[in-house]
Amino acid sequence: MADHPDVEASAKSVAASIEASSLRDQLATIKLALGTSPIRKHLLWACVGIVAVIVATSIGQVLLNRWNEPFYDALARRDMQGFLHQLLVFAAIAGGLLVLNVGQTWLDQMIRLKLREALTLDLIGEWMRPARAFRLANAGAIGVNPDQRLQQDAGHLSDLSTGLGIGLLQSFILLVSFVGVLWSLSSGFVFHIGGYSLAIPGYMVWAAILYAGTASWLSWLVGRPLIRFNSDRYTREAELRSSVVRVNENVDAIALAHGEADARRRLELDLGTVLGAMRRIYSAQINLSWVTDTYGWITVVAPILVASPVYFAGDISFGGLMMAVGAFNQVHASLRWFINNIGGIADWRATLMRVADFRIALVETDVLHDTEERIMIGENPNGRLTFENLEVASRDGCTKLAEPHVEIRAGERVMITGDPRAGKTLFFRAIAGLWPWGSGRIGMPAGEVPAFVPRKPYFPLGTLREVLNHADAALSDADISAVLAEVGLGRLSSSLDRSARWERELSDDEQRLLAFARLVLRQPKWVIIDEALDTFDGATLRRVLSMLEARLADAAILNIGRGQQNIEFFPRSLAIVKDIERPALKPVRVRAGAIEPPPAVAAAYQET
Repeated sequence: MADHPDVEASAKSVAASIEASSLRDQLATIKLALGTSPIRKHLLWACVGIVAVIVATSIGQVLLNRWNEPFYDALARRDMQGFLHQLLVFAAIAGGLLVLNVGQTWLDQMIRLKLREALTLDLIGEWMRPARAFRLANAGAIGVNPDQRLQQDAGHLSDLSTGLGIGLLQSFILLVSFVGVLWSLSSGFVFHIGGYSLAIPGYMVWAAILYAGTASWLSWLVGRPLIRFNSDRYTREAELRSSVVRVNENVDAIALAHGEADARRRLELDLGTVLGAMRRIYSAQINLSWVTDTYGWITVVAPILVASPVYFAGDISFGGLMMAVGAFNQVHASLRWFINNIGGIADWRATLMRVADFRIALVETDVLHDTEERIMIGENPNGRLTFENLEVASRDGCTKLAEPHVEIRAGERVMITGDPRAGKTLFFRAIAGLWPWGSGRIGMPAGEVPAFVPRKPYFPLGTLREVLNHADAALSDADISAVLAEVGLGRLSSSLDRSARWERELSDDEQRLLAFARLVLRQPKWVIIDEALDTFDGATLRRVLSMLEARLADAAILNIGRGQQNIEFFPRSLAIVKDIERPALKPVRVRAGAIEPPPAVAAAYQET
């Protein structure tokens, strides 16, 4: 069987779109998300505030470093009065730094909170644009487990970005503040070798740069694999959580089929992949610890070793030595920010990749409508629904109506039938705009928003009143109770204000009846049904059709189903056929980055 060229090329298209995403692309995507956020001003002011606090803290650190020389010189002279005075100076400096540190902690937490709010709201907004979540679910691996990217990854990225960003800014400001101090202190460093004197300008600055640069380079070499290992771990964690949720959602079916052993085996297999990913991370972290911990211990004595020749030569006092050591430690601490945070940087890079690529994929799904060879959906000013040469493409044929030109007027009742595997659900999704692959035109009645009734209804979490009540309508309890009674669900009238997972409390037929009750309460002018009436027995079907006749008398109703179920209610009949001799449309050129459904997904949309 030949494949649809567009569908066949999709997996490669998705992979190319995501793998081509560079660090610059990912950062630009996050910048765009934050730049359009309604809370960007709050985030900006918090960032300005923390910069001011860090600058003030750096000034305090410089003052504290200068305090070292008179304090230790007073100790060396055994000057009690000078010693007590310096303690008072220390108390004033430390008190100011304490206030600044608390303020920095509060601003740090506010930035984390606002950053997560901005990122998550943006992702939710992009994900919940019309039909995007559906298309993304068909886009391959990037569409798997979006819950983790929205909830866990966005929050983790916010925490890492805030922590690393503030740390980097603080290190940079401290570096700028203390490089000058350390350079001036190094001016008095003269080395006496074999009767010669040698002065190296900025000696301790260069020593700190060389020392920290060597450590940073080794840390990057050893810690770089953590980026790949962290990304793989998050993927495995998502798969394990998805498996647990799937088992929990189907515990009754598993128990009836005695499938606990298979479910446990699947969960154990997914757990094994998570543990394997964690072992690789831990091994890399241990290797990294050899480098960072070695440099950490050397740092205890490194500044004293660097300055000791000058001290023993008598060119600086003990207080001057301690001041130089303090400045060296500040400069070195700023320069070794990368060493201390290599694990966090690798984690941040992996998380940024997951969040940014997810948002890129969300936006890229819209390019489906940028190409010519797609089903065109427009509006008819005459208020009618039309199908002009409509062909819905799939891997095993083209689904279409037996009549190439079809026009349906307002208020008409039409039954659309087809053989099993003719692609009735695919046809339904094409009308709804969810499946754009194919050719021809669908003309929707201008100014009308059709109500689509799928085989399996969706009920949001909340009270029954919220499930049934239209957002713009104010329905009375009497109206709701009357409709529930008409569909045979009168017992639910006493549960209007009870929150529940209604898809679990009601049987499949009861869920469909509730969906039809919601439908008539919303009073649409156009209704398109996908096999939702097929499972009802004769009495239930007559009850539902009678309610539709009475309450939606002026509405046009199209029922896509398996056969003629009520010729009196649906006097007009259309047929869906599949042309298996034409399994593919003419190939189209897909622009870089387009998201299309992979072959496995396309095949899954054929009816069983």
